[in-house]
Amino acid sequence: QVQLVESGGGLVQAGGSLRISCAASGTIFTINIMGWYRQAPGKQRELVATMTNGGSTNYADSVKGRFTISRDNAKNVVYLQMNSLKPEDTANYVCNTVIRRPTGIQSSWGQGTQVTVSS
Repeated sequence: QVQLVESGGGLVQAGGSLRISCAASGTIFTINIMGWYRQAPGKQRELVATMTNGGSTNYADSVKGRFTISRDNAKNVVYLQMNSLKPEDTANYVCNTVIRRPTGIQSSWGQGTQVTVSS
């Protein structure tokens, strides 16, 4: 079992910055992928950014150049630094981890942290 706890969300004005974090705990050896997704009211969940344990990153086009994902493998924590925030970035940001185990792929989700960007 993997537990994910997000923190750092809040209300920020357009153009501002925010950093959110996600800490993973439980039976963990290596987290292959850590990432962030977001879901706005009435919309489907969408990928924001992911990072492998080797350091490879993937970003949604809408956040490239503004958001930066990073992780601390020793602490099993992933961060998302969000700069130049826009009202359309308002959403519940949810942490995801993917672990390859001998029994198969385990994907875990957090509860999310709300980010609200005012215009």
